[in-house]
Amino acid sequence: MKTTRKCRSLLSVSLNFFALFFSITAFITTYWCVGTQRVPKPKCSKLRTHQCIDYGVNETDPNKVVYSWETGDDRFLFRQFHTGIWVSCEENIHDESEMCRSFIDLAPASEKGMLWLSLVSEMLYIVLLVVGFSLMCLDLVHSSNVIDGLKLNAFAAVFTVLSGRHIFISY
Repeated sequence: MKTTRKCRSLLSVSLNFFALFFSITAFITTYWCVGTQRVPKPKCSKLRTHQCIDYGVNETDPNKVVYSWETGDDRFLFRQFHTGIWVSCEENIHDESEMCRSFIDLAPASEKGMLWLSLVSEMLYIVLLVVGFSLMCLDLVHSSNVIDGLKLNAFAAVFTVLSGRHIFISY
């Protein structure tokens, strides 16, 4: 099947556009990872009467031994969470709200350098994709000369391949 140079250019621009769109979406969203986390149920109190462990005794005497008859997964709550590069959010087990924390607050001090390296790498990936996309669009719109089009395609390919190399640098 023989295709024209314009059709190949249009296909490469559209694929690069989708890669750029998905990478920017992944960079700004907080839904990279969505799941549930198993946490122990809190003790029942006057304010909290459901989804809690009721020991059934007055806890004023520290010498009394307290048993819970809930076993297995009955002792746990399963709270929802979602996380991205910038923010990590989890369901609050005490009410219906959501508790979100910044990526700086979550990372230990020893890992913050690697986190910043990953962020810079992701930004470099997006910038290189933008440059490759721009060169492909320039080739699609402007180049009437075949040699100029091949030069633009070669530079676009180099920038697109370099954008894919960020994975090996950051990990």
